[in-house]
Amino acid sequence: MKFVLQTLSLAMVAATSSLSFAAENTAGMSFSGTAALTSDYRYRGLTQTFNDPAVQAGFLLNHDSGVYAGVWGSNVDFGGTAHLELDPYIGYTTSLDYFASKPVLDVGLWYYAYPSESDLNWLEVYAKLGFSDVLFKDANLLTAINYSNDFLGGDTDAWYFNATYTAPIGSTGFSGVAGLGYTQADDFDFGDNSDSYVDWKVGVSYNFASVEGLSAELAAVGTDIDTGGLDTTSDPVENWSHVRKRGVETGAVFTLTKAF
Repeated sequence: MKFVLQTLSLAMVAATSSLSFAAENTAGMSFSGTAALTSDYRYRGLTQTFNDPAVQAGFLLNHDSGVYAGVWGSNVDFGGTAHLELDPYIGYTTSLDYFASKPVLDVGLWYYAYPSESDLNWLEVYAKLGFSDVLFKDANLLTAINYSNDFLGGDTDAWYFNATYTAPIGSTGFSGVAGLGYTQADDFDFGDNSDSYVDWKVGVSYNFASVEGLSAELAAVGTDIDTGGLDTTSDPVENWSHVRKRGVETGAVFTLTKAF
């Protein structure tokens, strides 16, 4: 059944992506989207699909004023009843032109929603600052701070800090990407009685010149979560099986994305 659902999802995404959504109208609005297939949905270093593939799609409505709204979705598997993540979000972006580097500020709200397991729903506020031409021409640095007082629907304060750097490799179509993140959640155990962990990502992406908007990425993604000594419980949710360990340890993730 899981394979059937994923296949149907991929078919719907493929059919949708064949349409042109990037049209603009006279009201200053523009509509765009992405469709992706990934070998493992890793969120801040943690698998959301028990190391299985995921089909993902997102739709974004922009206004010339900088206000935007969208929705993003993916299949998930936490071992419970949640099989779909469907996240609406809203935000505002503007260029800080009074700084010499003219960074771009992006602030907004992101709501993580799981229709079949709503107890996990939670809201997060974020602020991002993007810098262009960092160290090299067309190289970008994106920094982000995220906060929630209801992490994973558990009435828990949580912070996430992240920095991601991308740089083109000449005119080859390839780019290098490196990211580092830090999560801290009050009274939350990420393993070995730790309420925090570090995640990372190092990889390479390629933009296909022959197909507009098509890109591929291969990256090593992982965390510093200590899974040792956590195999003693009989509860399959609490027990750190080999599959769960693999979902937080460093592994290769391949993603194919089509922007439209």
